[in-house]
Amino acid sequence: MLIAERRAPMANQKSKIQNPKSFRVLGVRVDAVQIPDVVELMEGWIAARSACHFIAFIGMHTISEAQSDPSFKQILNSLDLAVADGMPVVWLGRWHGHTMRRRVYGPELMETFCRKTGPLYQHYFYGGGPGVADRVAHILKQRYGVRSVGTYSPPFRPLTEEEKVEVDLRIQAAAPDVVWVGMSTPKQQRWMYEHRPRLSVPLMAGVGAAFDFIAGTVKQAPAWMQENGLEWFFRLVQEPRRLWRRYLIMGSEFVWNVSLELLGLKRFDRL
Repeated sequence: MLIAERRAPMANQKSKIQNPKSFRVLGVRVDAVQIPDVVELMEGWIAARSACHFIAFIGMHTISEAQSDPSFKQILNSLDLAVADGMPVVWLGRWHGHTMRRRVYGPELMETFCRKTGPLYQHYFYGGGPGVADRVAHILKQRYGVRSVGTYSPPFRPLTEEEKVEVDLRIQAAAPDVVWVGMSTPKQQRWMYEHRPRLSVPLMAGVGAAFDFIAGTVKQAPAWMQENGLEWFFRLVQEPRRLWRRYLIMGSEFVWNVSLELLGLKRFDRL
């Protein structure tokens, strides 16, 4: 069943960012925004409370996953905001003529939003291993005064229908302004897409490994490696058995496919 592409209703009284420019990488839309733009949009959506918006971070791995899974590509193209996470995507944005100084990095966006807004909003943390979401909530409260109204660390298996309903009820009862989702790709994007129609929450953001980085369970790459597109190498050295296929096989396929697209030798449909 096809999922219709939907652009975010970005016009509201709080936001000056209206319909940001975008570009496509292998048929996946990426919005040419930076962290201050995203924070402004997030606050505008929370103020408007008109719908449940969802944000995801688009990097090499995400785009590669979408090439073999049309339904996942459709989910990505239905995002309210698809931001460039990863320097290769930023470089492609620049090649398409967009002014993109830096990537929109999930952990950095999360910390920036929390630092800027402090106790202003109510936060819910969904994801991570046992105890990780609780630790993230505690750390962000200590650092920025963030108000957590709930946490949930799902089991390492698909939830039953009864468990899904229970999760929805928990989040609804907590009434958060933003739900931070810390899961792997494509699980977190699929989770947000599935649950958003059932939740009266202004905003969900899938920030991936941000939970582990903030909680200190996984070490982050040095800033110079992040800014020069070398974070993949740092993470591969840390977790070779889990990440070798993502970076060596899928990474090579990504470079090949992007080369074909840029040279006009192959077209990649949106869906």
